[in-house]
Amino acid sequence: MSEATEASLVASREGAAGAIQMNRPKALNALNQDMIRGFAAAIRDWRHDPTVKLVLLEGAGGRAFCAGGDVRAVRASAVAGDRAAVEAFFSEEYAVNAGIADFGKPWVSLIDGVCMGGGIGVSVHGTHRIVTNHAMFAMPETAIALFPDVGTTFVLPRLPGALGMWLALTGERLNGADALHAGLATHFTTREALPALRAALIAGDMGATLQLCGPAPEASFAPQRAAIDRCFGAGSIPAIIAALEAEDTDWAREQLGILHHASPTSLFVTHELLTRGAKRDLAGCLAMELALTRVVVNDHPDFREGVRAVLVDKDHKPQWQPASIAAIDKAAIRAMFKA
Repeated sequence: MSEATEASLVASREGAAGAIQMNRPKALNALNQDMIRGFAAAIRDWRHDPTVKLVLLEGAGGRAFCAGGDVRAVRASAVAGDRAAVEAFFSEEYAVNAGIADFGKPWVSLIDGVCMGGGIGVSVHGTHRIVTNHAMFAMPETAIALFPDVGTTFVLPRLPGALGMWLALTGERLNGADALHAGLATHFTTREALPALRAALIAGDMGATLQLCGPAPEASFAPQRAAIDRCFGAGSIPAIIAALEAEDTDWAREQLGILHHASPTSLFVTHELLTRGAKRDLAGCLAMELALTRVVVNDHPDFREGVRAVLVDKDHKPQWQPASIAAIDKAAIRAMFKA
């Protein structure tokens, strides 16, 4: 069967586990509406089933766990003015994130390959995020003028120091060991160990996570750890820019280049989101994110332009409105949170 005719999400019973496979390998298992609804059905069916001892979540194809939500489809809905479709996508996705957090049983994600955006959303709220030496994490939303969502406005502010703000604003890519040290993952293993680990989990042996997982190498961001806290904990986007300029290092100049290429509106929105998220519970963060999607996706031009530049035309030359960090009206940003 072709990928087009295969189920995009395969939920089945295997031994003690409810097994879920995200099955759009050509799209790096990006989440579409059908997949989100499949997650919701599995959560509903397995939550109170005493024969399901745990959920085991994987991505098909060997290249990706899940590369995020299908933002091209969301953009198409926004361009068409179909606000109901946009609302359905985000509201149902965020309900799945909340359902995973409240599942009440082990939710074990085997994260091998790319894990971005919505892929983090279907794993980070679970109990076990087992990453391999081939895992790659990122929240690259500011590059397409969205913002870190799927409940990460609750998770990111609670990472050590200013790591969450750094990851949210820059979309920095983390390897598996990095993700463990940052707090996005709970266990580290190798790709080669996954078959044995999977077999043990299906047999109901949660202890296998200790036997087949081990210590991770040092985080690649360790040399910049103090500078991350110093700069990205500065308290505002202008203050972060000033702090990075004051560092006068190659790393700081690289961060400045990333920030100046991102949507200025998205940077300010993201900073405000994480600042507010630090004081809210997960439900409050998801509600805040959902309200903001209605403004950012439907009403502001940057999201459509960002997805066009990065994922549709792929010219990587977005024309942001406003075009610079200096041109941002802070009152306009605050108004987006009141819409």
